[in-house]
Amino acid sequence: MGAFTEKQEALVKSSWEVFKQNIPHHSILFYTLILEKAPAAKDMFSFLRDSDEVPKNNPNLEAHAEKVFELTCESAIQLRAKGEVVVSDTILKYLGSVHVQKGVLDPHFEVVKEALLKTIKEAMGEKWSEELSNAWEVAYDELAAVIKNVMSAT
Repeated sequence: MGAFTEKQEALVKSSWEVFKQNIPHHSILFYTLILEKAPAAKDMFSFLRDSDEVPKNNPNLEAHAEKVFELTCESAIQLRAKGEVVVSDTILKYLGSVHVQKGVLDPHFEVVKEALLKTIKEAMGEKWSEELSNAWEVAYDELAAVIKNVMSAT
C-alpha cells in the first residue's frame, strides 16, 4: 500500500462531515444494507435483534453507526499522519472482545465495508468519486486489520 495522501485524508474528512449532518437517515441505510447482504447479522446487534426492520429513532443504532464511521475517519487521519492505524489499547481490547463475543468473522467485515461504502456514496451524491470511495476503503481495511489482530489474540 502506498502512503495515504493528504487528498485522501481530506476526502474522508469532508464526507464524514456530510455523513454527520444526517446521522439518523444514514444509520438506517447502513444497517439496511448490512441486513440485505447478511440477514443473520441481525442477531449480532442488540438494537436489531427484537425488531423485524431496522428501527428508526434508535439512539443505540445511531451511536453505533456513528462510531463505525468515526473510527474509520480517525484511521484515515492516522494513516496520513503516522502511516498506520493506532487505536488506544483500551478501545482496542474492548473492540476485540466485543467482536469475538458477538461471533464476528472475516466475511462480516467485508459486508460492513460494502455497506459503509454504499452509505458514503449515497450521502455524497454528486460529490462521490471512485477516489473518495477508495480512501474510505483503505482506511476501513487498515482499521479492520487492527481489530482482527486483537480478535485473534483474544
